[in-house]
Amino acid sequence: VAALQDEKNSLMSENEIMNDRLEQLDDSLDDPNTVAAKKYFNAQLQLEQLQEENFRLEAAKDDYRVHCEDLEKQLIELQHRNNELTSLAEESR
Repeated sequence: VAALQDEKNSLMSENEIMNDRLEQLDDSLDDPNTVAAKKYFNAQLQLEQLQEENFRLEAAKDDYRVHCEDLEKQLIELQHRNNELTSLAEESR
């Protein structure tokens, strides 16, 4: 029991230290002049830019998919027309 209480006290102490460090990091992010805050805000800005680019690329992909479907329909129609004209040409001969 004593060993478990010592371990519990040790873990509680470590937890307090970690919580203090977390609060310090949170405070440093609030100050825009710290290196951590600058890196955080730069990373956040980069994330937003990448999300916008991803949205733009997804929209372009959808546009290309629709265009590709239209081209596939045209190809099928042209193949049918080609077959019709080929058979008419053979009949003419």
